[in-house]
Amino acid sequence: MEDKDIVEKSANVVGIGGSLGAVSAAGTVGGLSAAGITSGLAAIGGTVGGGMAAGVIITAAAPIAVGAAAVGIYNWLTD
Repeated sequence: MEDKDIVEKSANVVGIGGSLGAVSAAGTVGGLSAAGITSGLAAIGGTVGGGMAAGVIITAAAPIAVGAAAVGIYNWLTD
């Protein structure tokens, strides 16, 4: 496994953890129960004027964005 792959996978894990933490903390019901996840996703989606579906898109895109940024920084630093 190349160093760039390790950087990308590590950043994706961090992004997923951040997304889970945001969903858990953002809702009116705390935690990762069904009500907590639903209210958390709706709260996150509400920041862009959407609902729960927008929250799903935002939280799914976050780990991808963090991974891409980490690989970009890695490439910039190693070249």
